[in-house]
Amino acid sequence: MRVLVLGGTEFAGRAVVDEALALGWQVTTFNRGSHEPQPGVTALRGDRSAPDGLVALEHGEWDVVIDTWSWAPSAVADAAALLAGRAGHYVYVSSRSVYAGPVPFGADESAPVVTSPDAGEYAWNKAEAERGAVAAFGDRAVLARVGLILGPYENIGRLPWWLTRIARGGPVLAPGPADLALQYVDARDLAQWCLRAGERGLGGAFNVVSPSGYATMRGLLETCVKVTGSDAELRWVEAEPILAAGVTPWMDLPIWLVGDDYDFLHGADVSKAVAAGLRLRPVEETVADTWAWLRSIGGQAPMRPDRPALGLDPQVEAQLLS
Repeated sequence: MRVLVLGGTEFAGRAVVDEALALGWQVTTFNRGSHEPQPGVTALRGDRSAPDGLVALEHGEWDVVIDTWSWAPSAVADAAALLAGRAGHYVYVSSRSVYAGPVPFGADESAPVVTSPDAGEYAWNKAEAERGAVAAFGDRAVLARVGLILGPYENIGRLPWWLTRIARGGPVLAPGPADLALQYVDARDLAQWCLRAGERGLGGAFNVVSPSGYATMRGLLETCVKVTGSDAELRWVEAEPILAAGVTPWMDLPIWLVGDDYDFLHGADVSKAVAAGLRLRPVEETVADTWAWLRSIGGQAPMRPDRPALGLDPQVEAQLLS
């Protein structure tokens, strides 16, 4: 199989390249070249946001295109239109943010999608990009609507923050309830699913995360304690005092959410993706591999410049624990 990865050097895109190479596929990447390409790929250069930025893609044929773009949706529409006659299937890594709120717990892919920029820049960009991919490829377009992505090379800072905080040891604020069910996907499992979806000729939208309850806050954080070998003591605190202290879920305490936001991000019906071959590695493997990667680079995860820093202020944590 010949795969073109639009991106391919950071987190999800890197996972796609790694998994495709492991399958023995012929891999071409297209990006600005701000990072060194992985060994074994054909690297094309271009800036999708610039005039004539797609020149390097004007020739060539591929069986599958995987696109991880998150910004101006015109870049997806332009790339898809250019490639529609020379590529078999187009897999766009989208987001569950495309759903118009409020999104009830248990919603599937039939939930309404945003139709106005008022929904927020990220949601609008992703929704418009989906429409651009479908306009060019029709039922040859796969829309992988992901939520929380974890795993090695994470450049957002969610699991890396929990790992580094727990590795420091001592009492650790653990947001309750401890049995809070989580949904996420390891970037490598996402990559495998996207590649196989393109290979099998799937089409349409899929919620590509784990079933609700595949992991819990307790399971995730206790695994962080185990893999780091830390003496950390998880102290579970219910949501009310945490929120009363001005702590922001998701940002100050990554992964943790409450209320409608929880229903939205951790409550998707994923039966369609599971039926289409989504396979998930144990949470223990995701956490252990992320910790091994963090240690290999000195313990400080790289951060995307367009994303804010995450994590709880140590003074706020100490006040809540007292």
